[in-house]
Amino acid sequence: MTQNIEELSLNAWPALQTMLYDGWVLRFSNGYTRRANSINPLYPSGLGLDEKLHFCEDFYRARGLPVVFKITDSSQPDDLDQYLDEVGYAKEAATSVQTLDMGTFIDRPAPGLMLWKDVQDEWLEAFCRMSPGVGSRQATLRQMLLNILPAHCFAAVRLDGLIVACGLGVAQSGAVGLFDIVTDSAQRRRGYAGQVMSGLLAWGKVHQAQSAYLQVMLNNAPALNLYSKMGFSEKYQYWYRVKA
Repeated sequence: MTQNIEELSLNAWPALQTMLYDGWVLRFSNGYTRRANSINPLYPSGLGLDEKLHFCEDFYRARGLPVVFKITDSSQPDDLDQYLDEVGYAKEAATSVQTLDMGTFIDRPAPGLMLWKDVQDEWLEAFCRMSPGVGSRQATLRQMLLNILPAHCFAAVRLDGLIVACGLGVAQSGAVGLFDIVTDSAQRRRGYAGQVMSGLLAWGKVHQAQSAYLQVMLNNAPALNLYSKMGFSEKYQYWYRVKA
């Protein structure tokens, strides 16, 4: 299950450049988001850890990027997390990967909900306005969104002509992933994020999704509470290892 969701997530949030190296997936996206600029050790390795780590460190640093590993309980080899800890990689951003059985989902259409097949300027501008950390990387984000190959959907809720919440859904292999659900800081706790999620889940169901998945940081209590109310439950966790 872990490897399957990790593969779906890689496709749903594509890096600008990807390189395979002895079972590891190396991703590069001009430094925008850790997950799109990280080493994903998904598959068995043949080379020694010292050799592989030196290669990755040199490769990322030559591109002006920090060396970041995305780790799960099934990362390969089995002792990788312990090894990285011993050589000075700090653990950061513990994240819960949660799933939902779509058989339990009941669609409740929301007023003001908009769905688009392709990224719209209005959606992108609203997402950047409501999301800290995008900054000057809006062009990188746009290209990443344009690079999504599986079926995808951009959702937003508009209030008085202004988008107050938005998100992205990506459907593949009987699953729909929900990404980047954000709400305007002045409009939180009013149900708009839930409306976006419901719209994306309904869209996923039309695209034959039997399950849904999402990723949420463990320190995001409001999001964890919302997802729990919607029926999501934790399947596994991942975290990052970053050179201290």
